[in-house]
Amino acid sequence: MDETRWRKSSRSSDNANCVEVAFPGPAVAVRDSKNTSGPFLAFPAKTWSAFLGSR
Repeated sequence: MDETRWRKSSRSSDNANCVEVAFPGPAVAVRDSKNTSGPFLAFPAKTWSAFLGSR
């Protein structure tokens, strides 16, 4: 995922709550913006949409 374009979530704050998201194909990837070389979570786009709609 080196070529993936990540963006910081608009809900992230300047403290330890920083999340980045990327859309590499049919999935949505989420990672900690303070550990960009670390692991990430990937969700099917449908699951991500359900998550966002549940707020």
